[in-house]
Amino acid sequence: MRLVVYVGPARIPAPIFNEKVLAGLGSGADRLGKLPEEGRHKALAALRRFRLLLEHMKVKQTQVVATAAVRDAADGADFIREIKRIGLECEVLTAAQEAQLAGEGVLSGIPEADGIVGDLGGGSLELVNAAAGKASGGISVPLGVLRLQADAEGERAARKVLKATLRNSAFGEQARGRSFYMVGGSWRALARIDMQATNFPLPITHQYRMKPARAKELRKLIAALDPKLAGAAAPQRLATSPVAAMLLELLVDELEPAQLVVSTYGIREGLLYSDLKPSLRRVDPLIEGARHAGGGEYRFGQHGDLLDRWIAPLFDDPPAMRRLRLASCLLADVAWQSNPGFRADRGIEMALHGNWVAVNPAGRVIMAQALSANFGRDRLPDVRLTQLCKEEQLTRAHNWGAAMRLGQRISGGVGSVLERTRLALRDGAIELAVSHGEEALIGDQVERRFVRLAELLGCKPVIASK
Repeated sequence: MRLVVYVGPARIPAPIFNEKVLAGLGSGADRLGKLPEEGRHKALAALRRFRLLLEHMKVKQTQVVATAAVRDAADGADFIREIKRIGLECEVLTAAQEAQLAGEGVLSGIPEADGIVGDLGGGSLELVNAAAGKASGGISVPLGVLRLQADAEGERAARKVLKATLRNSAFGEQARGRSFYMVGGSWRALARIDMQATNFPLPITHQYRMKPARAKELRKLIAALDPKLAGAAAPQRLATSPVAAMLLELLVDELEPAQLVVSTYGIREGLLYSDLKPSLRRVDPLIEGARHAGGGEYRFGQHGDLLDRWIAPLFDDPPAMRRLRLASCLLADVAWQSNPGFRADRGIEMALHGNWVAVNPAGRVIMAQALSANFGRDRLPDVRLTQLCKEEQLTRAHNWGAAMRLGQRISGGVGSVLERTRLALRDGAIELAVSHGEEALIGDQVERRFVRLAELLGCKPVIASK
């Protein structure tokens, strides 16, 4: 059971409250096919608390949905009536709807997703094809972490069900050589275990990637019960991780994907995304998120787009790098309220650990390098981070930051100054042009930063009046 409250722009709303209760509704029905009594009581108690919180938070719009555990239970309809008596209207998703929403959730957070989405819950596994911005052909498989045991008998049963399901679907052919997107808390727990085991320097699970062969290795690692991994996930998630790892290995065997990609976005985000107009769906969630995050932090109004256009003549960047440059510029003033000695830390923290989507770990590091240089620090605090990127990408990001730093100094954080000045590359020289009569904008600190930028770009610095 989970309550998530969102605010912010429709394309990329930010969760301001997130609470989960592991009720265990999918842990197995009784001999009559009814929901487990203890899980039922836990679930209803959680929903009573959630309803009261929603009232106190003055939430304007509420959507309640139930998935496989309730859908498959003989007393599911009775349970829904009890929820209604609490004061909440609950929709029971069909298997096809559940799979479709999981796919749309992945597309919301990874717009370029191309592969098979697998949403693993307590009572079921949803599979859906995601490609070209659309999710299609979703199915539900009765395999969940609360319905199985990770022993030989459980594996045989799961493999038999999975083979039979895939035999009657197109997923076997569709999946081969493409990405497999892992959705659900049980698989996020596997990712965190892998991060801890490999000493991965960035503890962000969204768009974390693993090689398919890692599924078998993870299963062995979890079976070994290494105490060093105990802190990687909550105890309840660790308890179900053997089953999650077993199912992941079985899926890798059957689907033969090219890579495993974790998505923190799933059904909840799919519900939000499914209500958007097509024009809003096409909005870049990274850029929208950075604009929203930085918008309230600027001293004299937001001018990140203008700053990006101001430094753009110096950099011939491909599209993927251009969007990271723009995102960095949108965050360029985010730390002005911090103590001067900690502004670089604030910028780096925002880039690395901000609640961004549609950006992989390498992209976060590139943004962090740009913001680090923007706030006057050349190097990132952890050298391991640099191993996630190519050296030339970090060099380029550092140079963006130096150009952003110049723009922030010459303008004082005011966008109108950038509109009246210009940067250009001309025959091995970098030219900074200011409007006639405003030459005094080029103070000592501006000149020092300009000369430093020219050195980084291997150019001669030239100041001109226009």
